[in-house]
Amino acid sequence: MPIDIENDTPEIAIKKLKAKEDTYTKLEAISNFGSWEMNLKTNKTKWSDQSFKIYGLDKETTEPSLELFLSHVHEDDLAQIKEKIQRGIETGEVTSAACKIKKANGEAANIFISAQVIYDENDQPYKMIGTTQDITEQIAIKQHSSELSKLIEFSSNEIYIVEYRSLRYLYANKGACDSLGYNQEELLTKTILDINPSLTIKEVLRQKKIVSSTNQLINRSIHQRKDGTLYNVQAYIHKLDYQGKEAFVIFDTDITELIETEKLLQEQNKKLNHQANHDMLTNLPNRMLFQDRLSEIIKSSTRNQEQFALLFIDLDQFKTINDSLGHNIGDEVLIQTAQRLQSVLRTEDTLARLGGDEFTIILKDVKSIQSASTVAQKIIAIMKEPIIVHSHSLFVSSSIGISMFPEDAQSSANLIKFADAAMYKAKDEGRDNFQFYSSDMTALAFERVVMESSLRVAIKEEQFVVYYQPQYDARSETITGMEALVRWNHPQIGLVPPGKFIPIAEESGLIIDIDRIVMKNAMQQYAQWYRDGYKPGKLALNLAMKQLHEKDFIPTLLNIMNSLGFKPSWLELEVTEGQIMKDPNAAILKLQEISKIGIELAIDDFGTGYSSLAYLKKLPLDKLKIDQSFIRDIPDDEDDMAITKAIIALGKSLNLKLIAEGVETQEQRDFLMQNDCYSIQGYFYSRPIPADEMTSLLKKS
Repeated sequence: MPIDIENDTPEIAIKKLKAKEDTYTKLEAISNFGSWEMNLKTNKTKWSDQSFKIYGLDKETTEPSLELFLSHVHEDDLAQIKEKIQRGIETGEVTSAACKIKKANGEAANIFISAQVIYDENDQPYKMIGTTQDITEQIAIKQHSSELSKLIEFSSNEIYIVEYRSLRYLYANKGACDSLGYNQEELLTKTILDINPSLTIKEVLRQKKIVSSTNQLINRSIHQRKDGTLYNVQAYIHKLDYQGKEAFVIFDTDITELIETEKLLQEQNKKLNHQANHDMLTNLPNRMLFQDRLSEIIKSSTRNQEQFALLFIDLDQFKTINDSLGHNIGDEVLIQTAQRLQSVLRTEDTLARLGGDEFTIILKDVKSIQSASTVAQKIIAIMKEPIIVHSHSLFVSSSIGISMFPEDAQSSANLIKFADAAMYKAKDEGRDNFQFYSSDMTALAFERVVMESSLRVAIKEEQFVVYYQPQYDARSETITGMEALVRWNHPQIGLVPPGKFIPIAEESGLIIDIDRIVMKNAMQQYAQWYRDGYKPGKLALNLAMKQLHEKDFIPTLLNIMNSLGFKPSWLELEVTEGQIMKDPNAAILKLQEISKIGIELAIDDFGTGYSSLAYLKKLPLDKLKIDQSFIRDIPDDEDDMAITKAIIALGKSLNLKLIAEGVETQEQRDFLMQNDCYSIQGYFYSRPIPADEMTSLLKKS
C-alpha cells in the first residue's frame, strides 16, 4: 500500500518512510532475499542489510561494489555472470543467473541473482537494480531428493505405489520391473491382483482394514512374473498420499531362498515330529497324538457348539491269525486294515492305532448320529472283504463302539471309556456290528437305514414334488425366472423338508436319481407354461457335481429336453463354488460342454468357499449368485455389505449377471439396487411355492 506523505510534516513523513524501510528489511530477512542497486555512471553501489548477510560481510566496514560482488563469485561461474550483466545493460531486459559464491568466512553458497537496468529521461542506462537470493538450502534439498529418487529407483527391492481404491499401480521402480519382467509402461496398466494370483478380494478388504487402522502391514505373498513363473515376497505396506491420490507404498523383498530354507527346516522338524507321534507300522497317529487330537477337538467343539463321535474298533479274529500265521502276516493285516479304514473317512477325521488290533476314529463335526452310523456301516462292510496276504485269503470282522460328544461325556477319559464299553457290547451282540454307548442312540442310528430304504422306494414311486421360488427384476417388479426346489411328499407323514433327507441322499448317492426326477418334472412344467403363453423366464436347477460327473449326464439331459420340447435357452444350471474348486480343471471341461449347448451356468452360494480368480476367469459362467449368508445381516453388518459390494464389482468386471438370494427385507432390497444388483430372490417377494400357486402368480404378472 503506498504511503501518503504529501500532507505530512517533514518529521512525520520521515517516520513513515523509516517504517516502510524497516518493513522491507524484515520482508527481505524472512524471504532470504537481498536487494541492491548500482549507478552505471559513477559505479556507486548500495546493498540492503540482507545482501551483506548473504555474503557474510559487515556493512559497517565494507564498501559495496560490483568488483566486491565479482570477487566472491566462483571462478567457474565468473565468465557467465559478467556476460549476463553486460547483456542486461545492453538490452534492458530482466536478466537472471544462478552461481556459486564464497562467503567472507570461506563457506561456499549458492545464490540466484535477478537484475534490470533503469533508463533516464534521455533513454540512457543510468542505474541497475536487482535482488540476490541464497538458494543453498533449496539446492541441497533438490540434490538430496535426486539422490533418494535414485536410491529408490535402483534399489534391488521391489517398490510400488498403488492407488487405494482401484488397486492400480501408480509407480514401480526398476527393481520391481526387473523382477517381474515387465517394463514400467506395461506394469502401470495392471493392478495388484494381476501379479498376485493367490490374492482374493476378501483378503484385499482385510488388508485395507488393517492398513487404514495401523498405517502399516507386513505379510507374505506370491508374485507371478510376465513369463508365468512364481516367486515369494515379503511385503511392507504403508498408507500415503501420492500425487493427490490416496495410495499404498509397498516394499517387497524376494524371499524365495528364505522360504526354501524354512521349508527344509520344517520338513526336518516334521519328520522328527511324525516319528514321535505316529505308529511305525501303519503310519497312523499313535496313542499320544490321538490324545492330543481328542483334547483339541473337545475344546473346539465346545467353543463352536458342535458334536463329534468317537469310534473304538477291535478286530474280531486278529489274535487267531497272529498266533497261527505269525507276526509278519499279522502286521500286513494291520497295514491293510488301516488303509481300508482310512478310505471311508474324510480328511478332517482322525484315525489312530492305539496298539495291537485296536483302532480309534474321531469323526469331527458330526451333524447327527446317523452320520456316525453311516461310517460304522461302511467300516463293517469294507472289513467283510477278504484280506489277501501272500497266498492267504484272510477274513477279519470288526466290533465297533461309539460314544458321542457332548451327549455321552465331555472329557476325553470318559469318551474313551464309554466307546470301549460300547465296543464290548458289540462283541456281546455277536461281533461284526456297532453299538452306541446309549441304547437309545443305537436305535436312532438304525432309523437312518430305514430312511435310506424309504428313499429308494420314493425314487421308484416318484414321491418327489417340485416347488418354485420366483426370481424378480426389482426395477420392473417382474418375474425373470425361478429356482426349482425338491420336496419329498411321503405317503404317510406328508412333506419331508430337504434338510431331513438330502444329506442321506448325498451320502448314499441317491441324489443323482432325485435330481433327475426334479429335472424332468420341472422341465415338463416349464414347457407347459410356455405353451400356455406364460413367461416364466429361466428355470434354475441345482446341479450336484456327482450328477455332472456321470458319463451319461449330458446325453440324458438332451434327451429329456428334446422329449419335452424344452429349449436350452430356458435353462440355467447352478453349481456351488465349493464343488467346483474340488477339481476345477475337470469342472471347466464339463461346464464348457454344457455351455456350448446354450445352457446358462451360475455359481450358487458365491463367496462362501475359496475361489481362485485364475480359475474363475476360465469357467464358462453367466451368473454369480450372492449367498444369503452375506445378505442376512444387511444393513447391520458392515463386513457383509463390503463383501457384497466386492462380489458385485467382481461380477460386473467379468461381465457376469448377478442375483442375490435370501432377500427378506426392504432395506436389503434397497441396498442391492443402490449397488447395481437388480435380480432378487427371497421371501421379500415369495417363499417356494407349488406349481399351481406359481401358475396363479404368473397369471397376475
